[in-house]
Amino acid sequence: MNEKHSSGVELKNVVMTFGEQTVLHNINLMIQPGSLTTLLGPSGCGKTTILRLIAGLELPTSGQVFLGDEDVSVLSASQRDVGMVFQSYALFPHMTVGENVGYGLKMMGIAPDDRTIRIKESLDSVGLDGYQSRFIDQLSGGQQQRVALARALVLKPKVMLFDEPLSNLDSKLRRQMREDIRRLQQELAVTAVYVTHDQDEALAVSDEVVVMKEGGIAQQGSPKHLYLSPNSRFVATFMGDANIVEGEIISAEGKSIIKIGEIEIEADHSMESYKEGKTLVAIRPEALSLIRSTTEPSLKGTVISRAYIGASTEYRIKVDDKELFLISPTGSEEFELDEAVHVLITPPGIAPIPD
Repeated sequence: MNEKHSSGVELKNVVMTFGEQTVLHNINLMIQPGSLTTLLGPSGCGKTTILRLIAGLELPTSGQVFLGDEDVSVLSASQRDVGMVFQSYALFPHMTVGENVGYGLKMMGIAPDDRTIRIKESLDSVGLDGYQSRFIDQLSGGQQQRVALARALVLKPKVMLFDEPLSNLDSKLRRQMREDIRRLQQELAVTAVYVTHDQDEALAVSDEVVVMKEGGIAQQGSPKHLYLSPNSRFVATFMGDANIVEGEIISAEGKSIIKIGEIEIEADHSMESYKEGKTLVAIRPEALSLIRSTTEPSLKGTVISRAYIGASTEYRIKVDDKELFLISPTGSEEFELDEAVHVLITPPGIAPIPD
């Protein structure tokens, strides 16, 4: 499979209602061929509904859904060249692994010998060749997820859809599986749309992230752009941890300066869309550091909580009437509860919030 076989996905002016409830409000979304785009948002924001519209499991109340140049808005799921990996895996427990993976090929009338070859290739791609004769209840959760992935890939779809595929796995397996999904997606150059509410997952696997809120698109862009340049408080706090503080944008000698307390920081990205004056500022935890004493401009505070989590220590610092959250790598200087400290702010990870 290559990018020429993959299709882009486009939603034009899509509205979706269930009874009197509107769950999608005039969605316009373009997903490039061969890319992996993640729909990220809290429960009920509409991300899974978009996935089901692309799959053909739901039809839009109004608007159009395109796969490549083809308008598939009224086509059923069986008429679309789309593969889907479900949260629940949806494997047949009475079938072997090979029978599960080959089920779609059998329904398509593919000859048994060809099915055997394609099943073997698909299982090999997910590291499960040799498991053809096992039954589903003989597999671990991670292996079952790989079978579900192989079953979708064996059909060589133009678009792959993932509906929170890792939510039933433990953290170590989630990390391994998201790496495998990303590797396969890139090797096959298949267009993929991935739904999750896990920010770390979205950052790790995506070419683009679409952050959704209440049936609309809050912001779309690369993971790095959304993390460092959120366009709203909602996006800033949903795309990882963020401290929201009051600040000010000023200009000096042709440069844009973000002022927080007595600290002045030269902006490390374009500020053309921002106005001078008071603003809220999102500060990522890694942009903050602690020191006991300094002559540099700093924020004075007190340690109110400390949690050692292995690779790092998490601190909460009381600064005036605000609490700041920061992460200090293991091996760094340690600070005690109730200790007076100075907080330094160093870019990147500092962004004004337009709204």
